[in-house]
Amino acid sequence: MRIVNWNVNSIRARAERVGAWLDRSDADVLAIQELKCKDTQFPREIFDDRGYEVAFHGLNQWNGVAIASRVGLEDVEIGFDDMPGFGEDLASEARAISAVTGGVRVYSLYVPNGRELDHPHYTYKLQWLEALRAVAAARLAADKDEKFVLTGDFNIAPLDEDVWDIDAFAGATHVSPPERAAFQALLDAGLIETTRPLAPGPAVYTYWDYQKLRFPKKEGMRIDFQLASPALAPTAAAAMIDREERKGKGASDHAPVIVDYDV
Repeated sequence: MRIVNWNVNSIRARAERVGAWLDRSDADVLAIQELKCKDTQFPREIFDDRGYEVAFHGLNQWNGVAIASRVGLEDVEIGFDDMPGFGEDLASEARAISAVTGGVRVYSLYVPNGRELDHPHYTYKLQWLEALRAVAAARLAADKDEKFVLTGDFNIAPLDEDVWDIDAFAGATHVSPPERAAFQALLDAGLIETTRPLAPGPAVYTYWDYQKLRFPKKEGMRIDFQLASPALAPTAAAAMIDREERKGKGASDHAPVIVDYDV
């Protein structure tokens, strides 16, 4: 089963490209982040027309997540237990959705950015990741044989090699020790990163900022991952970052992350 995660940076702006990519990608499951639309605005026809079931969650012009599958969707869940909110009213944001598809529970996650190290959003990010870790640990404790995978934009570069120049990130988010510790805590809970062993670095990036010609300069970041449960991870047979999809007019600033599981 081919499971893909992709931050499309506006599903409406990228609808034609997403449809064309589905036509040639042979993806069974596509976990999407950063929809940037309300549910009433979601262009579900690009999935319906291709035989994909789709579940989505968008509240406004920010954030938003979805899962599309051609092997069925069951038991859709919006958010996760104790997922924190943000802002004065601590409102829940559209950052997580999951469903069982092909016998695997797939999460589509858009982890908060953090913005700056002294910004409240950074504290929110760490709290959000801790709540996610607790959910993963609880799932593993409840059923060690459950097949599930956390996919999406984690907004963390776990290793120095995951950014083009670590010195350029001094004092910035995405590479700070607390963020990296939060990512490691997910692995310590028992999850296994399936992308890096099958698509190793260095300079294997998933994101290139639109600013300063980052893509042609090969100045990217590796911040999109799939973290699988111990029951699923050993079935990962191949992986790739579809860098070609970052090229051309109207591209997202992220590339699709593809992992094939023999399930």
